[in-house]
Amino acid sequence: MRKFSIERPVLLVTLAVFINYVDRGNLATAAPLIQDQLGLTATQLGLLGSAFYYAYVPLMPAAGWLAEHLGPKRVLAAGIAIWSAATACTGLAGGFVALLLLRLLLGVGESVAFPAATKVVAASVPPDQLGIANGFMSFGYLIGPAVGTALGGYLMGYIGWRAVFVVFGLGSLIWLWPWRRVSLPAAAPGVAASATPSFVAILSRRALWGAALGHFAANYSYYFIIAWLPFYLVKVRGFSITAMSMTASWAYLLNAVAALVMGALTDRWIQSGSEPTRVYKPVMGLAQLGSFACMLAMVTLPAAGSIAALLAFEVIAGCSYPGIFAIPQTFAGPSATGRWVGVQNACGNVAGMIAPALTGLLVDSTGGFDAAFALAAAISALGFVGWVLILPRITPIDWSRTARNV
Repeated sequence: MRKFSIERPVLLVTLAVFINYVDRGNLATAAPLIQDQLGLTATQLGLLGSAFYYAYVPLMPAAGWLAEHLGPKRVLAAGIAIWSAATACTGLAGGFVALLLLRLLLGVGESVAFPAATKVVAASVPPDQLGIANGFMSFGYLIGPAVGTALGGYLMGYIGWRAVFVVFGLGSLIWLWPWRRVSLPAAAPGVAASATPSFVAILSRRALWGAALGHFAANYSYYFIIAWLPFYLVKVRGFSITAMSMTASWAYLLNAVAALVMGALTDRWIQSGSEPTRVYKPVMGLAQLGSFACMLAMVTLPAAGSIAALLAFEVIAGCSYPGIFAIPQTFAGPSATGRWVGVQNACGNVAGMIAPALTGLLVDSTGGFDAAFALAAAISALGFVGWVLILPRITPIDWSRTARNV
């Protein structure tokens, strides 16, 4: 296996998505405290969790277009400035409406993160090292909730949730300093220049919609857990805030490590001669079936078994994350990755619009989490269809022939 060296742009976009997930995940950690202080219902908490995605999702295709036409460097810098300000101001919010508006602003800023970051990776890394590069980036955004939950939960116990939002938001702005010195390559080493397809040509690909469905299913379980796990552990399983923070953080850490390890393994298999299709399809399909089983186990087993199922889910899900972006980068190439990922990630993150709010409604209407976990399991099964049955052979698209081969 060729040695993978972390290029400065990949390192900094990994740090950017790490900050992205720390800032967006603080609300879930603070949810029990915010509910008690502001008197919010579970439905209102669910709406706050979903509000972020009401701006994040529809703006993502436009963010992909901007990343390709204005360059990912400027677009990503503007995005992190906006979402950092929204995070800091959340600590000053006086009620539900202010929190709602700030979550929308957070979504505006963070909508640029993955279209810009994946374009940077596609232009900086050879095709047979996309697995480890995306595993490394996945480690960044997956470790974000672990660090954010552990550190945020610890600090909230001492200085309160408001101060934590202000500190985290202002601290995020420091990233802009090293980013201003980055020089981005036009294309990855060993990748020939390719035709630039139209948006219509990208949207006509069956591969885009298979990946989008699989991405949606993977995200539904993930966002359901990340939005409601702290509340579930405290209110249903009887954990203290400190115990909840530690349990959730260990789960998120396993998730991140699994992504990093699987990224390295997928590259090793591909470099040894395996086709990307034979590598990524089994991983993505088995991850969705494993998620189905774990969702059901989490709600039906006693406390110890439920936590074991949670940890198993985090490992299984983590194994699929390198493929979520390596697959579109392989299909689209550097010339179309920004727009492809903008559309795919928008479809995938519709789950964020639905899962937190729908879970809140189900909890309020049924008095428990059984229906919410059952729905997450069913959607996981749907993800198997997208990744395994709809997605065609994973190979670079010759965009110069797209008019004849759509």
